[in-house]
Amino acid sequence: MLALEVVLADKASVPTFVFDEVDAGIGGKAAIEVGRRLARLAANAQVLVVTHLPQVAAFGDRHYHVLKSDDGTVTTSGVALLDDDERVAELSRMLAGLEGSATAEAHARELVDLAAEDRALR
Repeated sequence: MLALEVVLADKASVPTFVFDEVDAGIGGKAAIEVGRRLARLAANAQVLVVTHLPQVAAFGDRHYHVLKSDDGTVTTSGVALLDDDERVAELSRMLAGLEGSATAEAHARELVDLAAEDRALR
């Protein structure tokens, strides 16, 4: 479905695409390619993606974090736009499953840089 939408994007008049878990069951190199294709699709339409894969998230123009809190009685949710440093920290957390990993942070920066290089070529 994603492949068809990317190919037909400049011919269609769909203003917004929403993908929830479009990357389910993939990882690594395939996830990077899905991220690239979603970014390409975003050149012609607004694209909203719900993902748990840092390889996909790195290709977004903006990164939002969904927050959930529970005080035992009430559960609330919110959404926060991440700045560049927060984005790297979140991608790092997504990669390592923990906070503060220098190795994961370096990998997150590498993904962000790769996405920026791709963006410059568009």
